[in-house]
Amino acid sequence: MESKDFSVTLKIMPEERLQKIISAAGIASRRKAEEMIQAGRVVVNGQIVSELGSKADVERDHIRVDGKRLQAAHRQVYLLMNKPRGYVTTLSDPEGRPTVANLVHGVGRLYPVGRLDYASEGLLLLTNDGALAQQLMRAASHVSKTYLVKVAGKPGEPEIARLRAGVRIAIEGGKRVQTAPAKISLIKDAPNPWYEVTLIEGRNRQIRRMFEEIGHHVEKIRRVRYGSLELDVPPGEFRHLTVREVARLKSAPQSPAKPPQTVVKKRRGVAS
Repeated sequence: MESKDFSVTLKIMPEERLQKIISAAGIASRRKAEEMIQAGRVVVNGQIVSELGSKADVERDHIRVDGKRLQAAHRQVYLLMNKPRGYVTTLSDPEGRPTVANLVHGVGRLYPVGRLDYASEGLLLLTNDGALAQQLMRAASHVSKTYLVKVAGKPGEPEIARLRAGVRIAIEGGKRVQTAPAKISLIKDAPNPWYEVTLIEGRNRQIRRMFEEIGHHVEKIRRVRYGSLELDVPPGEFRHLTVREVARLKSAPQSPAKPPQTVVKKRRGVAS
């Protein structure tokens, strides 16, 4: 009998019941797959498996049904990471600096969506879903991103009002561009205050350049929200997105919304 490979896509983590794996591959219904298992027609890693409820990992285990090999299709992975300071948002760095790829183990080759600069920290998305990554980066000016920002010295209200309305900043090549209106809230009043800044665009080092334009150096930046996602893992760690979270990302808005009016508020967890 000619050998033929079947392909199966699993949308949840490994270790599935064999009958579910066989059914997902389109070979037979779940009930028929159970009959095939009981009849000794399923082999896992060279051993006949005839007990219902037996589990396997389609990516790791060698599974054959009637002599035909089941192979795992490319499984899409979506991670939310808390990037620490001192890591670059690339897969490799010519300067030898640590990269976010060094923090991800056992989930394959993933690519960061957008960037956080070397000195910034916080919420970063990584995925091997190229279509979604491109969609999100194309829609960067339509997806809200919220940061906690500590600045050196206290800007006056007129300066903050300039940032809220949009300010001209220098970008690569010496060109100057106008930033979109931003939501800016004072969350810790101090000689070196903390602000919550929400942008609907994502230019390189934009927040740092905005505050430099009004004469204040940014000391710390932490991204805490990206669209509907909130930072909820410790620095250097990551978690898989839920099916619902992925669906929300895939339905990211296609046009920017006007940022709401700014308010002064307090936020827990802001360091001095």
